[in-house]
Amino acid sequence: MDKIDVAVTLGNEMGMIRKEQNVFVLEGKGSAYLLGIAPDGDIHHLYWGTPLGPEGITKLAGEWVEKLLKDPKLVRENHLREFADFGHNDLRVPALHIEQSDGSRLSRFVYCSHEITEGKPELKGLPGTTVNSPNDAQTLKLVLEDKLKGHQLELFYTLYPEWDALVRRAALKNNGPEPVHIQKLMSASLDFPAGDYRLTSFSGAWIKERQKLDRDLLPGTTRLESRKGQSSHEMNPFAMVSRGMVDEEKGEVYGFALAYSGNWLMEAEVYRDKNLRIQMGLNDFDLKWRLEPGENFQTPECVMVYSDQGHSSLSLKYHRFIRRHVLRGAWKDKVRPILINNWEATYFDFKHEDILRIAKNAKELGIELMVLDDGWFGKRDKDDSSLGDWFEDKAKLPRGIQGLADEIHGLGMKFGLWFEPEMVSPKSRLYEQHPDWCLHVPGRDRNEMRNQLVLDMGRAEVRDYLFKAISKVLEEGKVDYVKWDMNRPVTEAGSAILPPNRQAQTSHRHILGVYDLMERLNRRFPQILFEGCAGGGGRFDLGILSYHPQIWASDNTDGLDRIFIQYGTSFCYPPITHGSHVSASPNHQTKRETPLKWRHLVAMSGNLGYEVDVSKWTDAEKKEAAGFIRLYKEIAPLIQFGDYYRLESPYGSDRASWSFVNEARTEAVLFVFQINPPKSSEKPVPIRLRGLDPTKKYRFIGMDLELSGENLMDEGWAPSFNSDGGKFQCGHYRLVVSS
Repeated sequence: MDKIDVAVTLGNEMGMIRKEQNVFVLEGKGSAYLLGIAPDGDIHHLYWGTPLGPEGITKLAGEWVEKLLKDPKLVRENHLREFADFGHNDLRVPALHIEQSDGSRLSRFVYCSHEITEGKPELKGLPGTTVNSPNDAQTLKLVLEDKLKGHQLELFYTLYPEWDALVRRAALKNNGPEPVHIQKLMSASLDFPAGDYRLTSFSGAWIKERQKLDRDLLPGTTRLESRKGQSSHEMNPFAMVSRGMVDEEKGEVYGFALAYSGNWLMEAEVYRDKNLRIQMGLNDFDLKWRLEPGENFQTPECVMVYSDQGHSSLSLKYHRFIRRHVLRGAWKDKVRPILINNWEATYFDFKHEDILRIAKNAKELGIELMVLDDGWFGKRDKDDSSLGDWFEDKAKLPRGIQGLADEIHGLGMKFGLWFEPEMVSPKSRLYEQHPDWCLHVPGRDRNEMRNQLVLDMGRAEVRDYLFKAISKVLEEGKVDYVKWDMNRPVTEAGSAILPPNRQAQTSHRHILGVYDLMERLNRRFPQILFEGCAGGGGRFDLGILSYHPQIWASDNTDGLDRIFIQYGTSFCYPPITHGSHVSASPNHQTKRETPLKWRHLVAMSGNLGYEVDVSKWTDAEKKEAAGFIRLYKEIAPLIQFGDYYRLESPYGSDRASWSFVNEARTEAVLFVFQINPPKSSEKPVPIRLRGLDPTKKYRFIGMDLELSGENLMDEGWAPSFNSDGGKFQCGHYRLVVSS
């Protein structure tokens, strides 16, 4: 084979993507990613970890060459590959599996060319990360070709060096004379060298989303996935892989987050000699995409982030990256309004006067946005009718949405509405007129979950109807906020407009249609704050966050359960994206009683809101809530745009704590939740803070206490709780640098 000369002279500029003979080097601020072109044109994964420097790169490349020389026949199974096609001596799970027109399933894609560009190429039809200036990122495009069939595979690597984030996706173009069928095409795939690996995922269920789960990766294949037509409550499309000992502050950890909201898949295969293959992308379940000559198919983006300083550093990188390069629009950098939602206060039983009463009481407390939830449209007195009929129920709202909105705006508040655009009720005008508009299979039962069916969002006429009907309401009501819900999964993925040989495209086309409608409404109403929801947190992913800059984290508003839900969510998604509300006690979902202070501090750790009839609160409760609202308005920029640190895990512990620190490290707030009463015989355990300036002294506001950042981070500080005070004691502590 040709000699590989990788002698490199590195400049001071970070984020360089360059090719040194047969090796590509992608180097971020605290990471390096290397891949090589083998003599047979296959792409090999060489390294992902801390920066290597010129000598390290040369050494690594030399070791790779030695391995190639020991395997002159280049048995692909013996190598760490970057994007594995199917067959040719590699029996591990492939990243690409296509059926040729002659019925064969083999393919062999080899390196053809490459291109390195500033910034990031546009991704049409799918949510994508953004660049604010060309210097934010560089993109490597590898072009591979199947020389027998002529098909072209493009692998995109967009490097955001500041955050050690590598965004990957793939595209397949049919350059042959006959159609082919894609049975599997992942967004990212790479092989890790032999080692003992652990996988951290975030699983759960409705009202129990994103519970942290750690497991050893053993020989065989582990699949994390959703087949529900949504990213799902049961498993989130974000996971971490680690090797060796890892905690919040120490150890190597690799993050994978998919920007997609439908059927997705992550595969982790431990093979012979403990090599690990990780893949993430579209689920191959119920997928067979017919690609005609000249057509191109592109995958969603996978955001990969590396940290050698544990989970906390990985989360900080994801949080900063998402805030800057995933969130879009007018609300990207704005402090979010404190809202109140009438759902748990009234459910379907309300009239104009009820909503206005709640709004007036909320305004007195300092709440800024009144949201009218489900039940305002059609003839919807319970969940058995009217979805799709997006016009107001004049029996409940005799002055219409416009009349109610005018009165809410007259109070000096913003006004918001709930929609569930992707659904239709069999009892509705829309279904009577267009029964074929829902996803269904002729002759099969139409499964009504929650008394509703799923509209076929792959149909342009469906999207056009929804855009027109929803736009009319938003315009008339001068609506400031929309809660976009999705309360059931897809169970009959069939489309009335697709021919038999394209029915297995239905699920993906449906999600592309959802994104199209979201994009159109974003562009038509750039001033509206959209909040995503899917039966709570059933669609909490980077795809939705590209259109909706915050997501309702869970239908479970219980103060204790929310600690675990928001804790798990924080590993990838920043607090500014978490919709988090104060609700009634006993809680409507769990029947558990928690103090009002506890409920506030949990909700204040995200985007504060209320899910309760505050007009029924006592004067003492109103006074307490008003105090927390004033506090939140002071610290909201810190919560929403600061750095978040998990300090103590709620798992297997009597206490949970976390903190927020501003970018200048001059201000911080600490939240502590004593889940069980402290033992009277034990001294309080100090909490070690993080992210402070070790050279500065910090004053605790409202306390006669001043400590150095170094002391607070090394020795910690112990809050005091009463051993006789019962469960659910909590506290918040504001720190500022002493002048």
